[in-house]
Amino acid sequence: MSFRKVVRQSKFRHVFGQPVKNDQCYEDIRVSRVTWDSTFCAVNPKFLAVIVEASGGGAFLVLPLSKTGRIDKAYPTVCGHTGPVLDIDWCPHNDEVIASGSEDCTVMVWQIPENGLTSPLTEPVVVLEGHTKRVGIIAWHPTARNVLLSAGCDNVVLIWNVGTAEELYRLDGLHPDLIYNVSWNRSGSLFCSACKDKSVRIIDPRRGTLVAEREKAHEGARPMRAIFLADGKVFTTGFSRMSERQLALWDPENLEEPMALQELDSSNGALLPFYDPDTSVVYVCGKGDSSIRYFEITEEPPYIHFLNTFTSKEPQRGMGSMPKRGLEVSKCEIARFYKLHERKCEPIVMTVPRKSDLFQDDLYPDTAGPEAALEAEEWVSGRDADPILISLREAYVPSKQRDLKISRRNMLSDSRTAVAPGSSRLGAPASSTTAADATPSGSLARAGEAGKLEEVMQELRALRALVKEQGERICRLEEQLGRMENGDA
Repeated sequence: MSFRKVVRQSKFRHVFGQPVKNDQCYEDIRVSRVTWDSTFCAVNPKFLAVIVEASGGGAFLVLPLSKTGRIDKAYPTVCGHTGPVLDIDWCPHNDEVIASGSEDCTVMVWQIPENGLTSPLTEPVVVLEGHTKRVGIIAWHPTARNVLLSAGCDNVVLIWNVGTAEELYRLDGLHPDLIYNVSWNRSGSLFCSACKDKSVRIIDPRRGTLVAEREKAHEGARPMRAIFLADGKVFTTGFSRMSERQLALWDPENLEEPMALQELDSSNGALLPFYDPDTSVVYVCGKGDSSIRYFEITEEPPYIHFLNTFTSKEPQRGMGSMPKRGLEVSKCEIARFYKLHERKCEPIVMTVPRKSDLFQDDLYPDTAGPEAALEAEEWVSGRDADPILISLREAYVPSKQRDLKISRRNMLSDSRTAVAPGSSRLGAPASSTTAADATPSGSLARAGEAGKLEEVMQELRALRALVKEQGERICRLEEQLGRMENGDA
């Protein structure tokens, strides 16, 4: 009787990682040395942001993706914080807006100029003050516009409406110890958190209630992480009692036992998971490791399937992950990571080898686009919505980004008019000026838009004429070639 080993079929079995060439890296970046287990890096289809060393405060670098090579020491930074920056996160609905949390106990939201920084940016669009200790976690809501979550070392989670600079919800009795990380679910109705007390919690922020809790999800004392998957399950990384690194998959309906538990190795760096909801692949990067492991999550046991490991020589200080809409679809690129070295940021491209040059439908299902599915007020009223999806089949061109405008409400009369520059309201810093103050009049804005439209139309007409001219030239050359082949010429 013969036994044949059956290999599990998966289109991601042969995914391979490849670092880009040296001239496409970002050199001479002094990556922050602060002792905090965040990624230190955030990236979107326009910009790369890296937390850097700064004297007399906190700063992070924002580079257009095209600005590769050596970065000048004098390159301008975003430097409004008075303490080291601990976490940064790009807004999923506006590629020019980024939020930062710092040791100075504040959260700041910044509007980056369309073409990047030309001078140091010291004035945030809005300052959010509510934490009493350093703010180490920042996470934008995945579907509601201008909703931001922050968590601090005061063990408090705050949900903000950035558009009005107000605190929506304060969750201060749910975590008895330091919060390691927070992750929203796909629709943003719940979030899960990993805490120093070794518990994983699933929380409804609008009701302020604990939906589910698993004590001692990982028994080791070192930092753990928990993230929501697209189907509502929770994926965690942590340490066993013997300090071995572990991965686990949990069903929120039954947190008694993990659906799957795998032990990796005995290294001591915290494992940072990055999840791609379109392909159900989880990439796991250990701080201080020189490798990225990736796993496919499936519906059938054993649920977590090891795919492969990307290995390099240098250890990673941090890692950023590009959203799906920023990848090169024509090269079958399914993920791109930005690995932080001590003085360098190195992009690593994950590719599925395919012979065909055609668009690969199975690799690129419709993915979350930059349009918000809900306004902040709709989400507060109890509505939920999944992300608005876009197709990657065509080269997707996003609509013009809207500037982030802050309109502070008068909390006493609850009117929606902006407060005068000199006044302040409860919970908002008096010194922060509103972005609306600097907004041009409607007629000027309309005139500017009309001018831009005319400019685009002229360019389009010129391109059409050029295409027509080149088409005629191709016809003439083809005729000439035909005559030469027939021996007429």
